[in-house]
Amino acid sequence: MTIAEVSRKYEMTADTLRYYERIGLIPQVPRNKSGIRDYDDNSCRWIELMKCMRGAGVQIEALIEYVSLFQQGDSTINARKTLLIEQRDQLLARMEEMQKSLDRLNQKIDLYEQGLMQTEKKLRQ
Repeated sequence: MTIAEVSRKYEMTADTLRYYERIGLIPQVPRNKSGIRDYDDNSCRWIELMKCMRGAGVQIEALIEYVSLFQQGDSTINARKTLLIEQRDQLLARMEEMQKSLDRLNQKIDLYEQGLMQTEKKLRQ
């Protein structure tokens, strides 16, 4: 697939795709005879993973490290697993904080709704 096709499929700009490749966030993308990027299934799987991880707030540095470890082979399996566990724990902590924020917002909204109900009652009297 061309970079334009991949860009549309994953809703990412071509610049972002090139940047991800340049910094090692995704492995080197194969190129055709003319030197144009030709994204294969493997490249697309990496893009899907990185889009998911970035969407979850995983830092670029951690993902670059993961890709680097992956490229070093099976001897890094434990290190990759440890890295993923650390990222999961950080994500869970962020989710917990977000849930607290959501709960607080809901409380505030409830207070406004209760106040509006009381105002409406007064208007009906």
